[in-house]
Amino acid sequence: MKVLLLIALGLVALAAARPEEILDFEGEDAEHDQEGTPGESVTGEYRWESPEGIEFVVRYIADEKGYRVLESNAVPSANGVAADGEQADLEGDEDDDE
Repeated sequence: MKVLLLIALGLVALAAARPEEILDFEGEDAEHDQEGTPGESVTGEYRWESPEGIEFVVRYIADEKGYRVLESNAVPSANGVAADGEQADLEGDEDDDE
């Protein structure tokens, strides 16, 4: 009975934690726009302005592979590594490419 109660409470907590809607905001020096289906796949963009007046932008996707930066002038790139949505072996099959 205790195990069943713990499982039920865990499922309720999981359902409560899952977002039901996508929130956008716009502030004085920052904004965030998103679209998609919460809990499945969301693409978006956020931008902000630094105190020096430089505007930074991050475009991303959040899906079954996790949160990935697709394009950004705020994320450094070097040695052929850039923000392109494929920053890591997200499926654990890096040996398949060899």
